[in-house]
Amino acid sequence: MSRTRTAMFAALALVAGASGTAFAVVPGAVGTAAAAPCTVDYKVQNQWDTGFTANVTVTNNSAAKSSWSVKWSYAGNQKVTSGWSAKLSQSGAAVTAANESYNGSLATGGSVSFGFQGTYSGTNAIPAAFTLDGVTCNVDGGPTGPTDPTDPTDPGGGTRVDNPYSGAKVYVNPEWSAKAAAEPGGSRIANQPTGVWLDRIAAINGVNGGMGLRAHLDEALKQKGSGQLVVQLVIYNLPGRDCSALASNGELGPTEIDKYKTQYIDPIKAILADTKYAGLRIVTTIEIDSLPNLVTNTSGRPTATPQCDVMKANGNYQKGVGYALNKLGDVPNVYNYIDAGHHGWIGWDDNFAASATVMKEAATSEGATVNDVHGFITNTANYSALKENNFTINDSVAGKSVRESKWVDWNRYVDELSFAQAFRNQLVSTGFNSGIGMLIDTSRNGWGGTARPTGPGATTDVDTYINGGRYDRRIHIGNWCNQSGAGLGERPQAAPAAGIDAYVWMKPPGESDGSSSAIPNDEGKGFDRMCDPTYTGNPRNGNNLSGALPNAPVSGHWFSAQFQELMKNAYPAL
Repeated sequence: MSRTRTAMFAALALVAGASGTAFAVVPGAVGTAAAAPCTVDYKVQNQWDTGFTANVTVTNNSAAKSSWSVKWSYAGNQKVTSGWSAKLSQSGAAVTAANESYNGSLATGGSVSFGFQGTYSGTNAIPAAFTLDGVTCNVDGGPTGPTDPTDPTDPGGGTRVDNPYSGAKVYVNPEWSAKAAAEPGGSRIANQPTGVWLDRIAAINGVNGGMGLRAHLDEALKQKGSGQLVVQLVIYNLPGRDCSALASNGELGPTEIDKYKTQYIDPIKAILADTKYAGLRIVTTIEIDSLPNLVTNTSGRPTATPQCDVMKANGNYQKGVGYALNKLGDVPNVYNYIDAGHHGWIGWDDNFAASATVMKEAATSEGATVNDVHGFITNTANYSALKENNFTINDSVAGKSVRESKWVDWNRYVDELSFAQAFRNQLVSTGFNSGIGMLIDTSRNGWGGTARPTGPGATTDVDTYINGGRYDRRIHIGNWCNQSGAGLGERPQAAPAAGIDAYVWMKPPGESDGSSSAIPNDEGKGFDRMCDPTYTGNPRNGNNLSGALPNAPVSGHWFSAQFQELMKNAYPAL
């Protein structure tokens, strides 16, 4: 099945609350002298032999409305079979989409989006005309096939390709590459692509003489040559960042949402929107360690923290993520991927669907829509094994399910690949576009070396079976800081499995997760006992030892011992 996604030029972006009037032009029209009373963006996002999915965004340029109804007619035999965010009905070729109870308000200049699935045979032509409450709108149906904004011969120029990693090289950060190459044996991986972390405002222009965002993009243009190239950025500076940990705290306080918008996201957007960089495919990983915290670490949970309750109450995680998606999504060659935790965080029944719901809330706040989301990334900077081959979630030993083992602890998933594929389906059912793709960070989840099991554990009991066969050798799945025994995972590659856009090294191997003891710094990063190898734990890791390496520096700083550990235990081996 094709997973084609399309988006309009930034100049035609139809975003709720946007200033000014945006309008689409009827294909083939020369221009328009005045704004139409309404505009419609109809996009076929996914099409196969007998069916398709589409998304419709309508913008109201007339008086504000408390309810709305959009109508169109098909020229062919298309039939709407199901939909979301609107009440859809069809009589013959005529289709009506009316507001739901929660989205009837449509301000002047505001927009609303809805989607549906349908069937067809023969051709699937875009409807020629649409009306909003009986008034004819201008319409842009756009292309329905894969397009490439960097190819002037592509008829859909200005729209995004389905999978940005397909057919493209990925940017190698020269600063990380130099550190890796300086390590004994590091030249074996020094040319691997890694993410560029914009983890504070100062990082935009460069810290301590290092490369800023423009410098990285300029270098990317050199690496690109005549082909396609992906640049991977980590957008990571939310107010009250990472409310459940200290090592990854940031510079902005819980209420500094305006500073986040104007001093962080807006400058990044301005740089990315420079036409000089229009030929790059820019992948953004949006705010790791944020939204799942609002589900798992707030009141009512044994892992609750007061800081997470504050962020849930003020809504600034959703607002910040929504604002980033909205602004960065306006840039035609930017691909937004929201961080989605990992299976050892939200794989449990209580967390799974609830996390998808919170992500939908964020993706539809501050003017953002689900069309600003190209996909999601899991396991960012974490250690969850990609694929456990020695047991499955359906196994039973001595009359007990694998889910009853201490390691799995009633989780629905035992590894990251099965989780990412299942969570993708959950996200679609929650209202995200059916064409979303997933990324999995494999930078530190290889778990090779001499400790890697070669087969299942003994069937004495379920715990012996799991512990003897699991690749992930952490003491507890909740351990996350500079893990002893970890190894490099699968090398970055495009489209490795169904629903997966790429395996990536978003976390640069060799960059610390946090310091082993308190180290004063001007980066807003605290000391977290989970990075102390002597720490005996808390409810989030089952009150176990932290499993962290000793003598670690502040998070993000180079940690030679960790880099050597990762190379030694790499799987596949170096």
